[in-house]
Amino acid sequence: MRRGIVLLAVLLCGVLGIRAQFEAQIGQYMFMQASYNPAAVGEGDLMRVYGSHRMDFTGIKDAPMTTVFSFSSPFVIGKTSHGAGVRFVNDRFGLFTNQSLYVEYAYKFRLGNGVLSVGTDLGFLNLSFANDSVDYADGKDDYHQGNDDAVPNGSSGSSEKGASGMGFDMGLGVYYSAPKWWAGVSYQHLIQPTLELSDRTDHKVVGVMYIAGGYNWQLSNKDWMLLPSAMVMTDFRGWDVNLTMLAQLQKRYRFGLGYRIAGSVNVLFAVDIINGLQLGYTYELPANGLIRESYGSHEIYLSYGFNILKPKHTNKYKSIRYL
Repeated sequence: MRRGIVLLAVLLCGVLGIRAQFEAQIGQYMFMQASYNPAAVGEGDLMRVYGSHRMDFTGIKDAPMTTVFSFSSPFVIGKTSHGAGVRFVNDRFGLFTNQSLYVEYAYKFRLGNGVLSVGTDLGFLNLSFANDSVDYADGKDDYHQGNDDAVPNGSSGSSEKGASGMGFDMGLGVYYSAPKWWAGVSYQHLIQPTLELSDRTDHKVVGVMYIAGGYNWQLSNKDWMLLPSAMVMTDFRGWDVNLTMLAQLQKRYRFGLGYRIAGSVNVLFAVDIINGLQLGYTYELPANGLIRESYGSHEIYLSYGFNILKPKHTNKYKSIRYL
């Protein structure tokens, strides 16, 4: 058990870099911009329902597991365009569980041959710790004494089976989308809330910046398109860079490879099953010594989008971001 705890600590502090703060890993970030940039909510002409589930480092006990659910829609008021949505995240890592709920909004306007959006998200974070799962080894040695002050036990009057703290959160973002490329910058946890788990234990949420972008490169064979993209995530103390190259066939099938400088490679696949319904899968494998301890990470997502602003037409899928 102790070996598993050490391995998990290495994962959270090393391979995942700043992931131990509050940032869930997103393998197919090029499809999920609104998950880290509120300015991308309501992009295009589609109302969208989205869900994903990720299991990190399978084979290691209590490894991170993340579920994301979101709903977003564009809408028009007079001659102005807007986007709005709701996002819920449940992120479990070890004995900690982070749950967050956000309301997202973006204002959009034409700029050049694309659309520039500025947006914000407002919501709440809740961090909980399962202290009833801590093994003190019954105080059989000098290093495992019950009721360790370092272990959160909840505030006065709280349940003995868990400790939790809640705080208000906010993020800002800018996003630009054109027929051949897209790019965005966002800053999450702008007010850096402090979550009090107990009378003696609290956790300060650190602000995180995202920079992401991609290009749609049409090949001479009109059935094929290359879709390079990149995402940088940083709290200015640690960095995580994700580089991805996808190939798109007949505007329906997408597959490719990715690399994270934190030390992993991934294989990605996505398919439009029917109009508006998309299924995607990512397999990520550590590219370091952890490959001997883990079976890799798995991420699956399902989204459905339907047009509410324009009449349907046969050439609806102009890019990978318009489902």
